[in-house]
Amino acid sequence: MAFKVAVASSDNKFVNQHFGHARQFLVYEIESDNFKYIETRTTDPLCGDQEHDEDRLGRIAELLSDCQAVLVARIGPGALGKLQSRGIKAYVLPQFIDDALRTLISSARLGQ
Repeated sequence: MAFKVAVASSDNKFVNQHFGHARQFLVYEIESDNFKYIETRTTDPLCGDQEHDEDRLGRIAELLSDCQAVLVARIGPGALGKLQSRGIKAYVLPQFIDDALRTLISSARLGQ
């Protein structure tokens, strides 16, 4: 069964963005042990001037609503809770995207 993963990356190579600072999410589809890039979804960053915009958080969660997971370098508790309430799991995996996706696949295979 295939599922989608959103990746917070500014350079399309490394999971290097804090969820709240991300201007784009790369969407991948994972099926079995394989993954493929699907599209890039752009957004305005959630965080600004040390504050979160709750309306923007809702829009970003909606933008990613068809994804089952998000890979980030960091994520705050408010954003984490909002994603979890929509059934989206967040994983802090600051590494090359290919490696992070393989780590996710391995942990899913092991039921973690």
